[in-house]
Amino acid sequence: MTETKRSIRACMRLALALLFTLTALGQAALAQQSGGARRPQAAAAAARRAVKRYTIEQFMGTTRVGGSSFSADEKQILFHNNKTGIFNVYTVPVAGGAPKQLTDSTKESTYSVSYLPTDSRFIYTYDRGGNENNHLYVREADGRERDLTPGEKTKANFLGWSHDRKSFFYSTNTRDPRFFDVFEMALADFRPRLVYQDETGFEFGTISKDKRFIAFQKNGATTNDSDVYLYDTQTRQLKNITEHKGEVQNSPSSFDPESKHLYLLSDAGAEFRYVARYDLATGRTEVVERAPWDVWYTYFSRGGRYRVTAINQDARTVIRIDDTKTGKPVPLPKLPGGDITGVNISPSERLMAFYLNGDRSPSNLYVYDFATKKATKLTNSLNPEIDPADLVDSEVVRFKSFDGMVIPNILYKPHGADAAHRAPAVLLIHGGPGGQTRTGYSALTQYLVNHGYVVLGVNNRGSSGYGKTFYAADDGKHGREPLWDCVEAKKYLQTLPYVDPQKIGIMGGSYGGYMVLAALAFKPDEFAVGVDIFGVSNWVRTLQSIPPYWESFRKSLYKEVGDPSTQLEFLRETSPLFHADKIKRPLIVLQGANDPRVIKPESDDIVETVRKRGGTVEYIVFDDEGHGFTKKANEVRAYKAILDFLDKHLKGGAAAAAR
Repeated sequence: MTETKRSIRACMRLALALLFTLTALGQAALAQQSGGARRPQAAAAAARRAVKRYTIEQFMGTTRVGGSSFSADEKQILFHNNKTGIFNVYTVPVAGGAPKQLTDSTKESTYSVSYLPTDSRFIYTYDRGGNENNHLYVREADGRERDLTPGEKTKANFLGWSHDRKSFFYSTNTRDPRFFDVFEMALADFRPRLVYQDETGFEFGTISKDKRFIAFQKNGATTNDSDVYLYDTQTRQLKNITEHKGEVQNSPSSFDPESKHLYLLSDAGAEFRYVARYDLATGRTEVVERAPWDVWYTYFSRGGRYRVTAINQDARTVIRIDDTKTGKPVPLPKLPGGDITGVNISPSERLMAFYLNGDRSPSNLYVYDFATKKATKLTNSLNPEIDPADLVDSEVVRFKSFDGMVIPNILYKPHGADAAHRAPAVLLIHGGPGGQTRTGYSALTQYLVNHGYVVLGVNNRGSSGYGKTFYAADDGKHGREPLWDCVEAKKYLQTLPYVDPQKIGIMGGSYGGYMVLAALAFKPDEFAVGVDIFGVSNWVRTLQSIPPYWESFRKSLYKEVGDPSTQLEFLRETSPLFHADKIKRPLIVLQGANDPRVIKPESDDIVETVRKRGGTVEYIVFDDEGHGFTKKANEVRAYKAILDFLDKHLKGGAAAAAR
């Protein structure tokens, strides 16, 4: 099971954070505290150096990579990249060498899932035009594609391999579009066997090595409340093992190798999530470890030799691997320029695949040999035409908002910007609600900064990663307090000597797009321009049209944003569409035609309304995208249009020659 899947299932906060977050739009990266701590002389020299400006085609010449699965002999790693313009599945030798393309899709982005444990066949997934109805497919040895989860409206999720590697678990909503039933599929015949039929709305967590127990997450009435349920496949009994009073987040993480304990995450009695362990025999729960930040997940390697833990440390990913035999942490490879993420330990426990990602370095796949302590880089993602020295590192900055709440942000300062050469600035608002701007490479952010824009990624109240009090601070307040944080972020930018105080815009994707529209409608004099990417304009319609498979967190979503059955007037008050007559600043809107989360009428209507009253608005629709970008050609078109728009309406000068 990949790190991304584990982290999403580990906590409802992250699941909710993905509701209105773009599937592929790179969010702004959040820096380490030391990101801007260069010596004054070095900083001045960097500011004076000549910086080459790159076109969007050059930035898109960088390759995005993801996924990892070891082949049966552990000599190859399966992964995906978008070198061809959309994602396809590749394999690369563990020893290093040129990746080999295994799928040749030219229409749908295709993502790797796993090699089969016995041979060179592999499982992969894709949807149709961004509709998010992903199926699981197996590529047979002769190259034929076999759909393992057929159904026109079926959405399938790979859940992991059985310990004996003779079968795998997955879930689909074929029977009822609201709920995901759990199945086991044997490799011998690829026939599904029902393991658990969901009639309630559970989120799958993990299954024990002996296949007896399945741990689920059951979401409560708010985003800060959930329980862990344990299902016994022998007795068919279901038990809530985290009953509590008040709001407590509990989520399953991993069973131990002996199938005696369930490791779970909880914030009971604490601000941040910690690791706890539930004894299956006695029913007792004990705390295993705490951190001054949220623990994202913890899990064991197949043989139980290692336990991998990830901590969300001030929007950076910090990985720790413990040797369960010695009880000591395993030294990780010393690599410059970023965070280790995506850790995947091979079945033999000899090797570890992982990604390294930094502000100026897009993710690259590595493999690490525990015995030799050698790390081998397997990919080179950054376009060789781009000099990393021309890119910038981010810096964590914080300011006090209107009510004294401290708001964490990331700041990207262009080379050469100073008091004598003030730069325009853009606020970048993440998706969610409940998302988080994090460290890591973003082509869009670096493209804008490279062309002279200061970028500030705002983690307004309601963002995840800063404790449950901060996370819940936006509940029922959208369009107000979180937006006011963005206004305070603009005021913060105006205090910086290298920012032009009159040239500050706001940009965001998905829920961040809603924040853009809210800013222009509810605070029409604050921001010079707005860039709305796949954003919500009408909460009433959006909440009434959410995909049926969001049933497991529908109640908590309504509590977070508003209930369309009982709070229509409130939702109209917080929906920019009904206040679009107040929008007077230039606006650009980008929308995927097949978006199942923020449907196309959300953008159609806001654009039509602004146009009718003579406002300045540009509109771009991508016919072959859903909620985000999966195709390079579309990213080139979108990001170039954004820069052209900002150059024309925010910078106010002639557009740069390089595009």
